[in-house]
This record gives sequence, C-alpha cells and structure tokens, in this order.
Amino acid sequence: MSTAPIKIAIMAMGGEGGGVLADWIVDLAEHDAHLAQTTSVPGVAQRTGATIYYVELYPAARAAADGGTPVFALMPLPGDVDVVLASELMEAARAVQRGLVTPQRTTLITSTHRVYAIAEKSAMGDGRVDSAQLLAHARGAAQRFIGFDMAQAAAASSSVLSAVLFGALAGAGVLPFSRAQFEATIARGGVGVQPSLAAFAQAYDRAVRAADVVEPPVVAPARAAAPAPRHPAVRALVVRVQSQFPATVQPVLLEGVRRLIDYQDLGYAATYLDRLDALCRDVPPAGAAWLEHTARHLALWMSYEDTARVAALKTRALRFDRVRQDAHLEPGQVLSIHEYLHPRLQEICETLPAGLGRWLMNSGAPRRWVERATRRGRVVQTSSLRGYALLRCVAATRRWRRRTLRYAEENRLIEQWLELVGWAAARDPALALEIADCQRLVKGYGDTHERGRRNYETVMAAVRRAGETLAPATLRAWRDAALADEHGHGLRDALARTDPG
Repeated sequence: MSTAPIKIAIMAMGGEGGGVLADWIVDLAEHDAHLAQTTSVPGVAQRTGATIYYVELYPAARAAADGGTPVFALMPLPGDVDVVLASELMEAARAVQRGLVTPQRTTLITSTHRVYAIAEKSAMGDGRVDSAQLLAHARGAAQRFIGFDMAQAAAASSSVLSAVLFGALAGAGVLPFSRAQFEATIARGGVGVQPSLAAFAQAYDRAVRAADVVEPPVVAPARAAAPAPRHPAVRALVVRVQSQFPATVQPVLLEGVRRLIDYQDLGYAATYLDRLDALCRDVPPAGAAWLEHTARHLALWMSYEDTARVAALKTRALRFDRVRQDAHLEPGQVLSIHEYLHPRLQEICETLPAGLGRWLMNSGAPRRWVERATRRGRVVQTSSLRGYALLRCVAATRRWRRRTLRYAEENRLIEQWLELVGWAAARDPALALEIADCQRLVKGYGDTHERGRRNYETVMAAVRRAGETLAPATLRAWRDAALADEHGHGLRDALARTDPG
C-alpha cells in the first residue's frame, strides 16, 4: 500500500470556481477521515488570470500509525501528480506542458470547450490553436483521460463548472470516497445545492461510462435548403445567384447577399453580384476555388467595420440577449451595459463626406481642435435610453455611407484587388486564390485596420512588381509573415529574401 499522499492539481481561470472545487475536495476529505491541505498559485498571463490550485490528501489513521503529521507540499511537481482537473482544454494543455500529466500515473479530467487566449483573439489571422491537436496531446499524455464539454453540462443544469468537475472526479473513481460522500459535501455548502447536484449527477454518469473522451460524434451538417424569400427584390437576387454562378459557389454567394443586405441595402448586395459576375465573364471559372475565396472575402471587405456598423452591432437586440445570458441575469435583476468609445480623428474624417473628410484631415486649426476634443474618449451606457438613442443615431448614418471618405478609400482598394484577382485567374488560378486570400490582411477598425491595410498595400505592391514570375507559394509566405506580425517586421524580412524589387 502506498504511503504517499493523493496529489490533485486544479487548473482553472478566474471566475470558474477553481477555489470552490478545491475547498469541496478538502471538505470531503476532512469529513471522511483524511487530512488535507490546499494551496493556490495565481497567475495573470492567461485570459482572466489562470490559477493552479493544489490539494494533497492523506488518511488520518495512517498518519496516526506513522506517529506524526504528514508534511504536505505547497505546489505540484512535474511527474508527481495523481489527478489533474482542468476547467477547459487549453488549461489541460498547460498542465501537460508543465509535466504535471504523465502516462504512468495521472488521471486527466478536463472540459473540452475552449476559452480563447488573448494571443489567439488578437492575431491578425486565425490565431486559434487547433482543438483537435490539443485533445490528442492531452489524451496521449495521461494514463486515463476523461473529457467532455463541461461548460455545456453546467449551462444545461443551470449550475457552475466546478460542480461538473466535482461530479466527473467522483465518477472517475480515483479517490477513496463514495458518491454519497461527494454529494454530502455539496449539500454542506448550502448554496445552489439542487442545481449543483444535478450537474454533479450528469457529470458522474458520463465519467463512469468514459473509457476515453466522450465527445459526441461529429456529424456533417446537412446541406441547407435553398432560401425562398418573400420580398420580390430579395427573391430576384437569389434567382440571379442560382442562375448565373456555379453551384459550388452559390452557398457563399447567398450568405454574402444576406450579409450585405443587412449591412447596407439591396442595391449594395446587387453591386456585390455585379462585381463577381464581371470576374466570371472575363475569366470563366474553370476551377471554382479561386472564385469561392474571392466571393467570401469580397463580402467581408464590402461589410467593413466603420462607426455606423459598430454602433449598429452594439445596439442589436441579439447582443443584449447574449449579454444577459452571459451575465446569468436573474428575474428582477437590472443589467447596465457601458461602452467605452474613443474615435480618433481619422475615424471621424472617414465618416464625413469624402471632400469634407479630406479637408479636415489636412487642415490646421480645425484638425487640432477635433483631436483635443476627442483625446479622452467617452463612456456610453447603451442600456439607458439616452445612450441607446445616441448609438442608434450613429448607426442610422449608414444611409450616407456611400458618400463617405472611408467608402471611397475601401472601394478604391477593392477595385484594385479585384483587378489583380482577375489578371491572375486568367494565368494561374492558384495565384488568383492566394491574391484573394490577401484580403485577410485588411480587417477591424482603428489601429488594427491601419496596420493591416499598410501590410496589405505592401504585399500588393510586391505582387505588381513580380508580375507573372510570382509563384503562389511565395505570395502565401508573404501573407503568412504579415499575419504573424502586425507591425510588418516579418513581412519586411520575407520580402527582402524573395522580392526582386
């Protein structure tokens, strides 16, 4: 029989109940003839602040027989942990990276949902880490692996993640306590007992059945039925898509039409189809891949995020519903939403008519006055009538969007981009696809948009210099370098190695 303590590491982020879970384990042990100690090592490098909670348990009778009190460690050591509980998949990966999970010893219990790290969300491109790879590494590193979407299970039970992890720990059978002892621990807490017990029971059953990860099988989504809008003008756009474009591209086109009607109006969606139709007339789409990428990126680019768009998104009923859901708003509670807005001079100029915006941008005293007036920004309470009405007025300016300086600048870039795509498609469809994907560099608003646009224009200038000698792989390398480093240092290095200009 082992005389070592049972060692448990809990990897959690702020607000996920890691401390509650550690306290439950200690309470469970102390009420059932065990000595226990818990410590925590906080950190602020991840998302809302990741914390490692560490618990060691030792039978009181064995301690008495040994003639003293066991000495517990203050933090987990690599290769010396029996159970790791992780509140989401990246936290499980962090435990693996630290060496806390070993195939000879450790049971790893984790939720498989993701809470994206700051680096993932702020990347110029798709910065998300592949969840399938994280899952494979976590499963391969552990002696026993139990994982499922515990956030979903908690929401279904109107409970918290810590209750689900506690139930999975009980179902795993790695601690010398019965299910009744676990449930009694929750009952002693006296807060949210019934929802917590419901979440516990669901997780317990899944953990008992689990030989490995218990994610449901991935089922390919059925192809959506063709839309049949009642509005005659919208129906005409749908018919145009179905009659003028290849079937493989139609789902993307229909989504683009829907997005641009929502963004601006029917005429704007028709302009979208006009642009793609002109491309197809000039270059028959022998392979639809480049056309599909162009259609997708064109819809995204034509729905660029200006102040009117941001104001519209912040005042939508769906957003208020999502915030209420995320805040777990209870009946009778009042929700207050405050938005911090800090428009820069450039963004103000871009919302003005093109001529007036250029004048203000290049003026002297008027420009300095606007810069002083907007230096500090302001907070708007969108849950109040005044704040909501203010942002709705800003959103209503979309009717004048086609006259603004921002529209003129974006349109210029779009037309140049489409011309390059068409030029490349007539020579090398693979190069046309890579040029189409360069639109990924232009996104967001404010400083993010400015840096992305600067990198985009640098890449496009290099494409024009290279001309027909440019290989698709070279352009892909330039684009990936720009996406990996928003400040452009990596792009400059890549161009210095391969750009003949």
